[in-house]
Amino acid sequence: MTTQDSPSQGPLAGVRILDLSAVVAGPFGTTLCADLGARVTKIELPDGSDALRTLQPVKGKHALYWKVTNRGKRGITLDVRKPAGRDLMLRLVARADVLVENFRAGKLEEWGLDMATLHAANPRLVVLRLTGFGQTGPYRQNGGFARIFEAMSGLTNLCGEAGRMPLHMNFPLGDTVAGTFAAFAIAAEMVRMRSDPDAPGVEIDLSATEALFRMLEPLAVEHEQLGQVRGHHGNRATYTAPSNMYASADGVSFSLVASSQPIFRRLCAMLGMEALADDPRFIDNVSRVAHGETLDALLAEAFAQIPFDTLDARLTAAGVPHTKIYTIEDIVADPHFQAREAIIRLPDPDLGSVPAPCIVPRVRGRTMPPPRSGPAVGEHNADVYGELGLDLATLAKLREEGVI
Repeated sequence: MTTQDSPSQGPLAGVRILDLSAVVAGPFGTTLCADLGARVTKIELPDGSDALRTLQPVKGKHALYWKVTNRGKRGITLDVRKPAGRDLMLRLVARADVLVENFRAGKLEEWGLDMATLHAANPRLVVLRLTGFGQTGPYRQNGGFARIFEAMSGLTNLCGEAGRMPLHMNFPLGDTVAGTFAAFAIAAEMVRMRSDPDAPGVEIDLSATEALFRMLEPLAVEHEQLGQVRGHHGNRATYTAPSNMYASADGVSFSLVASSQPIFRRLCAMLGMEALADDPRFIDNVSRVAHGETLDALLAEAFAQIPFDTLDARLTAAGVPHTKIYTIEDIVADPHFQAREAIIRLPDPDLGSVPAPCIVPRVRGRTMPPPRSGPAVGEHNADVYGELGLDLATLAKLREEGVI
């Protein structure tokens, strides 16, 4: 089987990325690029101490999170803090298009890998620096994790039950959102570089907190123009209605959105509650939002009388968007996900293959091979350093010195 640990025909084919980042955000961004054909080389410390190797899920000695988040990459070890490691890094940089790092602001400079030095080695290098708060500002030196970014961006304050403590979700969404912006930034710069052979490299300052805040577009204008501070109201949306989570007679939780006029009328007709559609309190979306609690109470009472299978069939027939709340078991079993092969198998030397989300987006007429799972510690040292002309004896010496 052809896999994407070798050059492919995707739109980013030919783009060479050095991934010096750790844990989730940076690696997720570069693996999105690898999915689309970029040649990504993952660099980690010789001791394999990247926190993603011990972040759950882990199965025995197998780091499952690492395998899927670093899919499609070659893996090498290198300690850039050592003089010999710095020199090797600059030789790698000379052959790369992009360098991605996510250390605290100033760390690269501390190790003698400042922008002037990097661009002296490769004037066209794009350096993406992904941190919690950016390279400038009073918080530039602050460390952080996804939950910190989520809380400071305003996202967490939108989650949770009214009158109770806000809630974090059980997943580092802040990291994957930042990683998505990283991939977008890299792709955008590659368009620029490919269109101009004389274009200089640039430094990209990507703040994870700003990436999340960018997703929350209406909060600032809502606050300034209407004096409102959007908060957490459970599962009920406060910008459109009805839009909430409800329960069927047999206790199945499901999400439903019927905020447009035609859909709301079809929902009311399906429930035999046609009068609701003409009630002045629910006559349009603005009115329904203003009386959201009342509307939800009426709908919840009606839904609670009907088993989910019956509800599901009737809502589907009426064209009302809804779904039960899926677990991963539901996703695996769903015929639509199966038909689209939304879960692919990554070839893996330890486990045969592992399941992971498919490559997104799809392009008609282009079939991308499944990426291989994330590399073992230093798995491609001989290949990558061999491309620099280092022989096995030199590699053995560097290994003894703790450089690789």
